[in-house]
Amino acid sequence: MPQMSNDPRVAASRQTAGQSVPVPQLGGTGRVADDMYLMAHNDLSGKPYLQPRALGLGLAGGLLAELMLAGRIDARPGEIVVAEGAPRVGDDLARHVLGLVLSEREPLAVAEWLLFLARTAAGDVARRLATSGYLARAGERRRWGGKRWVPVDADCAFGPLVRVRPALARSRHLTLYGACLAGLADACGLGPRMFAYAPPNATRRYLDEVVARLDPGLRYLIAQTQAAVGSAVLSQRV
Repeated sequence: MPQMSNDPRVAASRQTAGQSVPVPQLGGTGRVADDMYLMAHNDLSGKPYLQPRALGLGLAGGLLAELMLAGRIDARPGEIVVAEGAPRVGDDLARHVLGLVLSEREPLAVAEWLLFLARTAAGDVARRLATSGYLARAGERRRWGGKRWVPVDADCAFGPLVRVRPALARSRHLTLYGACLAGLADACGLGPRMFAYAPPNATRRYLDEVVARLDPGLRYLIAQTQAAVGSAVLSQRV
């Protein structure tokens, strides 16, 4: 795969027939849930690697993580806390999620938000990626209706697996974003996919160390996401 920048970038655009058309970038959108979605789907066919409930919960965790990394909310045992005077978030979906949190009169637990957001997270994130130029509708119809979302550019769709590499093996290029992305991806069941493309010296022990160095709120969100996915998988087996 091509060498990529470790700093995520918002998609550029090109002029086609007088209209601005989004163009996917190797650096990604800089949004956790977007990268998790791309990691969870085949970079050519768009077929998912996760069951729908695990995917939805993982993406819900990603949407909350975006607001946390932006300084808008924090996760604590029993509640999501909204930061006062924090900077405004930059995209419609993030603003929608933040609006939902702000609209609650009584704080809800992280686990409750994960379950609530998981219901629509896959579709919401896919549409955001399509708006940014990363996904398009394929012609193939699925048996349960609708058309599959497929990556516009396979290299850009593969990009998140490159961005998490520094969180799997010691590297001076490790970033807070990459550590959070790797931790949440592992929590929803994407660990085997990450390690399949990891450096030769990558270890789960190092990933655990990286996650342990995150701030308490992000660690708590990752733990709650893992617990919710584990519970969902267990319920499907019963």
